[in-house]
Amino acid sequence: MVDQQVDDNVFTVGDTLSAEEVAVYRRLALHGRLDPALMAEETGIDETAVSGAVDHLVRIGLVHRGGEGDDRLWAVDPDLVAAVATASVERAIAEQQTQLHLFRDQFAQLAADYNEGRHGVHTNLETIPGLTNVRAALNRAAEQCREDMVTVQPGGTRPPEVLQDALLRDSQMLARGVRMRTVYHHTARFNSPSQAYVATVSALGGEYRTAHQLVGRMIIFDRELAFMTNRNDRLGAVVIREPSVVHFLYEMFEQVWSQAQPFSDAATDGLEAVAKDLDRTILRLLATGLKDETIARRLGMSLRTTRKHIGDMMQALGAESRFQAGVAVATRGLLNDDEEPDAAPTAALT
Repeated sequence: MVDQQVDDNVFTVGDTLSAEEVAVYRRLALHGRLDPALMAEETGIDETAVSGAVDHLVRIGLVHRGGEGDDRLWAVDPDLVAAVATASVERAIAEQQTQLHLFRDQFAQLAADYNEGRHGVHTNLETIPGLTNVRAALNRAAEQCREDMVTVQPGGTRPPEVLQDALLRDSQMLARGVRMRTVYHHTARFNSPSQAYVATVSALGGEYRTAHQLVGRMIIFDRELAFMTNRNDRLGAVVIREPSVVHFLYEMFEQVWSQAQPFSDAATDGLEAVAKDLDRTILRLLATGLKDETIARRLGMSLRTTRKHIGDMMQALGAESRFQAGVAVATRGLLNDDEEPDAAPTAALT
């Protein structure tokens, strides 16, 4: 009869017992009998609550009630009730574990085939589609990095959530003794999240500089593995392992690094000086004949902001066209003190 009661058990994983139900079960288990009126008097639990607790314990199988005309109660082994209640959950877990092992085995074989294929003709170049896959690949490369990571990060701003992810990864690398160097656009100095991130990681040993002009995003690990933006998939990446190409990219970084300035916020440098330096850079790029879109990309600025700067400069020069602006720049010698030789901006700005 007890077995039949437990088989009809409706108690499930996640259900909990009330304090009254625990007290009722405890009294039955220890004393083998239950007098609701006496228990109410001794414990202060309302007799109605005691009766309700008994009914619920009977329904879920923890207490057994005698047959018709038999009001006796006795406690049922809770291990037996638990075994019945958890059986379906344990079966589901076992099935999921089987599926998980099958999944891992299949993908382990795929990984073996993939790694074997990487030893063939295309091992030195790999494309990774999508931002999620790229982040996973970068995290794996960061975990395996031993000595050195260098990064070029174009753009004036980076989303706070991206910086938060980078903070965890970068702090772990620095803790292992990896040297980290990053070059941003100068415009990053105006971005508060970037300022806070650089201040935090610099205190841990990271090194940061800024430059007015950067070509593209690049990350190099241990001078062996380089990540670059995929031209056909802006959220994807191209991974390069060919030693000569990685060495060339690393030397390019060193050149950019040597000409960049230590990262500091624009207010510290003086906003007027920063703005003047930015305007001179725009003039140099205009003098080479670059379009507004290209200038914006190189400076890490939006196209709208770039065009506003150009418009303000042309207004300051009293020019209504780029040709007139070029004449004004040449006449006033505005670029004559640049380190680069004079480049006849009059013709280039037409």
